[in-house]
Amino acid sequence: MIAGLQTLPWIWRGQAISTVCSPALSGLPDRGAVLLVHGFGASWRHWRHTIPALSAAGFRVHALDLLGFGASAKPPSNLPGDTPLASAVSYGFDLWAEQVVDYCSARIGPVPLQLVGNSIGGVVALNAARLLQEQGTPPEQVVLIDCAQRALDGKRLAELPPLQRWSRPLLMATVRQRWLIQGLFQLLARPAVVRQVLAQAYPSGGNVDEELVNLLFEPSRDPGAPESFRGFVNLFNDRLAPQLLAELNLPVRMLWGEADPWEPVAEARRWADTYPCVRDLTVLPGLGHCPHDEAPERVNPILVAWLSEPGPR
Repeated sequence: MIAGLQTLPWIWRGQAISTVCSPALSGLPDRGAVLLVHGFGASWRHWRHTIPALSAAGFRVHALDLLGFGASAKPPSNLPGDTPLASAVSYGFDLWAEQVVDYCSARIGPVPLQLVGNSIGGVVALNAARLLQEQGTPPEQVVLIDCAQRALDGKRLAELPPLQRWSRPLLMATVRQRWLIQGLFQLLARPAVVRQVLAQAYPSGGNVDEELVNLLFEPSRDPGAPESFRGFVNLFNDRLAPQLLAELNLPVRMLWGEADPWEPVAEARRWADTYPCVRDLTVLPGLGHCPHDEAPERVNPILVAWLSEPGPR
């Protein structure tokens, strides 16, 4: 457990949400609040090396488990055409962004705020920033770490090879079936599979340990985990980072593992060249999809420097 970390249960829309806060170390100037948003299959614990570094630099660090992940509730998924189940939710980037915005209102308040997101947490952070901007209380900046590009979204259909475009309707019809998702989830939610995925996501092997395997595997044992998985794999028409970047009038900085096997750095460079809000793109050679955890000794100094000087709007 991280020293000084406060565990703060929170009920959001009737669902239990796991949240934590690490106050800034005493004696340091208060640099405001930072909210960390994890990626797919992860939880606030994936920031195990980030929280202490930011707290030691004078930030009040908040992190939460998105609905359907980590130790947060995992209600049934509600897809278009489903017969709604009791307490079912429509998982997606609007739901998660609303969760982040409501958390900011309930737990952080009207103080300088910065958002940091990894993988799908990057899209959530951008969407939350959009909502906060619309409310007139935008964050000072958003930092993206290997933000999800969501290549299978329908709005990117033209970029797919012909066979994938042709088979898409079959894929969409198949992955909505609960019996299939249950079986697929049972195949994937095993420590051995987690280790195989980590071998791809962490190409240097840095910090791939039993703590990491367990923090990714344990939430999959929750009875509701297959339902949140079903909700996520059916997000074929949802928010994309470029749409959100085009709407933001606040600084965005991006960190990218050059060896990310799933989110090509070439697309990140295109975003940096296209959208005026993107102020920095730092590419990290040899690192993969989760550089903040794979090599915190390289990432934390960059985060502290960026968060210390958000820059002009």
